[in-house]
Amino acid sequence: MRPEDLLTDEFLKQFKSRDTLNDFLGQLQKRGIEKMLEGELDGHLGYDKHEQTLSTNSRNGYGKKRVKTSYGESEIRMPRDRDASFNPMIVPKRENMVDGIEEVIVSLYAKGMSVSDIEDQIKDVYNFEVSTSTISRITSRIAEDIVSWQNRPLEPVYLIVWMDGIVFKVRENSKVVNKTVYIAVGLKRDGYKEILGMWLGKNESAAYWMSVLTDMKARGLQDILITATDNLNGFTQTIRTVFPESATQICVVHQIRNSCRYVVWKDKKEFSRDLKDIYGAPTRQAALAALDSLELKWNSKYSYAIKSWRENWDELTVFFDFPLEIRQIIYTTNLIENLNGKIRKYTKNKLSFPTDEAVMKSVYLALREASKKWTMPIRNWGMILNQFLTIFENRVRL
Repeated sequence: MRPEDLLTDEFLKQFKSRDTLNDFLGQLQKRGIEKMLEGELDGHLGYDKHEQTLSTNSRNGYGKKRVKTSYGESEIRMPRDRDASFNPMIVPKRENMVDGIEEVIVSLYAKGMSVSDIEDQIKDVYNFEVSTSTISRITSRIAEDIVSWQNRPLEPVYLIVWMDGIVFKVRENSKVVNKTVYIAVGLKRDGYKEILGMWLGKNESAAYWMSVLTDMKARGLQDILITATDNLNGFTQTIRTVFPESATQICVVHQIRNSCRYVVWKDKKEFSRDLKDIYGAPTRQAALAALDSLELKWNSKYSYAIKSWRENWDELTVFFDFPLEIRQIIYTTNLIENLNGKIRKYTKNKLSFPTDEAVMKSVYLALREASKKWTMPIRNWGMILNQFLTIFENRVRL
């Protein structure tokens, strides 16, 4: 055993229970806060304690303040200055809560807990009370964060952008109506995913997506190499209007679902297996041959399902233009649908939202929680980047 491990074990033996360990950590945190406050005051005054200075402002003893932290409530010594201009960052004036607790409250809210549930949770876990008005005030600051996040600059080029909408019920003029939150996720040149924004509108339409794409372009986005979307009518043409060089792939999984809507239950398994011969083909030519076979076999019963494949063929088969590794990440919008699933998980307790701001706040927090796990580039990134550089060398380096 290493000496540091033995020291740690001996040290921990002093604590007979979780409560005594928490008490110790609470005292350690209190002392740390007080030392940081001293350091902040030194920076505010421009000189250290006991140092000679010509400044007209100086230290003026201490006051007491009760603060709430992740280890409970405690009383700390607050250093003061003579002209009362010192406002520390760690515990600002007229605040009694350090950042850690505020982050806990925001995180609980993001996971769909109500204000009253958060109040009970904080009381149970940390043994102090936070009023519902304080919780509401903390979460309301998110609106400012959303505005800043929505207007931040984007990178000039994204290799892939996945786009999809998710519908919520929102109260408007004494009625509950459906509204769509439009979401775009981009793949950056370093292989990491980034949520490019969220926009709230009425039912999903190509016309509204036009405003979304225009907004992204105004924020600095100059080029998208490939887009992955659902088969919303007119969406492809909308994308080409704003980003004319973008290759637009319609989600094959969406197409399969839409096709199977017209197939009776007893035929679905066999029909789906025949569809797999199309999108699982090695080349576009082989896929077209599989579609011909599908039509020959099923057209008499399900002509409308097959017709939609013919009408959308060019956009459905864009992925055949790329190597297998790129195909696997563009032929479906599963990435953004999985993100939508996490949003649903966090917002499932809310049957409807009272305002547009409420739904935007909840979705933003859910997106923030979900994207915390995006800490690695996508799989096989080195190989995929080389493929993009080979196909789109000049545009990748924009």
